[in-house]
Amino acid sequence: MENIRETLSSAIKDLYGLDFTPDLTPAPENIDADYSTNAPLKLAKDLHKNPMIIAEELERQFVSICDNGRERSGEQIAFPTPPGFLNFIVPDQALSDQISALATHFEQNICSKPYEKQTIICEFSDPNPFKVLHVGHLYTSIVGDAISRLYEHAGARVIRANFGGDVGLHVAKTLYVLAQKPADTLTIEDIAKCYIEGTRAYDEDATARQEITTLNKEIYRINAEDDHSTALANLYWRGRELSYQYFADFYKKIGVHFDKYYPESTVAALGLEKVRAEIGHTYEYSNGAVIFNGDKYGLHTRVFINQEGVPTYETKDVGLIFAKDRDYHFDKSIVITGGEQKDYMAVVLKSIEQYEKPLVDKTTHLTHGLVKLQGGVKMSSRKGNFLRAVDVLDLVREELRSQYNSTDGTVALAAIKYAFLKYKMGGDIIFDPAESVKMTGNSGPYLLYSCVRAKKILEKCHADQSSEEPYIYNIYEKSLAKKIIEYQDTLAESTTDLAPHKLANYLYELAQAFSRFYEHCPVAGSPEEQPRAALTRAYLNVMTHGLGLLGIDIPEEM
Repeated sequence: MENIRETLSSAIKDLYGLDFTPDLTPAPENIDADYSTNAPLKLAKDLHKNPMIIAEELERQFVSICDNGRERSGEQIAFPTPPGFLNFIVPDQALSDQISALATHFEQNICSKPYEKQTIICEFSDPNPFKVLHVGHLYTSIVGDAISRLYEHAGARVIRANFGGDVGLHVAKTLYVLAQKPADTLTIEDIAKCYIEGTRAYDEDATARQEITTLNKEIYRINAEDDHSTALANLYWRGRELSYQYFADFYKKIGVHFDKYYPESTVAALGLEKVRAEIGHTYEYSNGAVIFNGDKYGLHTRVFINQEGVPTYETKDVGLIFAKDRDYHFDKSIVITGGEQKDYMAVVLKSIEQYEKPLVDKTTHLTHGLVKLQGGVKMSSRKGNFLRAVDVLDLVREELRSQYNSTDGTVALAAIKYAFLKYKMGGDIIFDPAESVKMTGNSGPYLLYSCVRAKKILEKCHADQSSEEPYIYNIYEKSLAKKIIEYQDTLAESTTDLAPHKLANYLYELAQAFSRFYEHCPVAGSPEEQPRAALTRAYLNVMTHGLGLLGIDIPEEM
């Protein structure tokens, strides 16, 4: 596809002097072609020409460029159709050559590095110490890691960052209840329960609310002064330590790592400095607090420094973006959060835009919806009815055990990751553990099984039996070959659009094409073993690489 696109771009440049990158899609089934473009229709308005005339001119120029580049045998390679499409036929030998390259020298043939020498910081997951990881953290961890892997493949230096509130009102709520417990017996389960109780007390008891507010200021002091001299301080530091260890253990379990942790306490001072410097310009006083008047921009007005002089989450996020730039001088910053943070982040970024617009221009905020179980009710960590991240792993392992008597952790993790990644980011996801482990249909285990099957086929094949004779693909072979060579375009689109779901869905379509090939085309021991083994090898290379970019490993057996 890329060769056709490049040649067509050259033809457009030669004929019309335009720099134009055409769209290229698989041709409709009722047209005897492989690929099609609507470029003539798109060019017609600017060129003031009938699109069919443009299609005919482009056909002649396209063929001319191809003739000049190689000796041809007279086969048709392009033809126009109404109302202004140009269609392309890929000769079997050209397909075979590309498949051979992907079968034998895979990495060299997918090595496009459009983001080489760029530094991209990808911030995701963002759990708060003193709270447990819920299913939303699991989702953002999986999606953020996939986006990071896509950028790394495209040549970027990627920094995986994690931002969390080691100070703040949620910590005060938790420690308000934990205060009677000795620090040396503290567990992460204690912390989760006490946060829920502390939240209830803060919401329902005016006296508790005042005590928690006072406690919040004391926690800031303990953190800022690195104080370990009191029982409260020891409880704070022990809870913080337990939380970060709990996070690290879980991330290791799901195959995700982070290069940089930004506790809120480490960026609060920088945020205060930036906000205070802009009081009277970007920010203003209101009832003893410092606010950003978002109403002027069609946004919410929010408090950045409260009446007690304590920085809010907004100011910490201001500090974070400046800290990222200070530490890495990034070319692009991706921030992934739940959808409920959309309006909040719009205010934070709009405020920074008033005095440091380049940082905002380089920042992209992505949001996702809720992850719910079948028939799920919206869950909240504040109320204690939330689905923990570890609960999801346990549910899927139990489904594997009950359906297949399997406890394979690789398959369980593939089921979860693919179930999340196959959906476009933004909407809610209804997660069905039973469906996620099915060996048929659009599931992670189905893709793994397809890869294991390809491995078994190749193990039965003999040494290379290449022939000088050109090979003519049948319909199933050609369908698989065309799908395989779409891989690089899919990677580019998935990366540019920050859309791992496009890669996930491509891999499913590719596995379906392989399944049809497998049903109709014997490989090992057949007269066509060599070209079919090359197709199988190219297929396995693409699947292994693509699943790897989604953070999914392939087991040896299933």
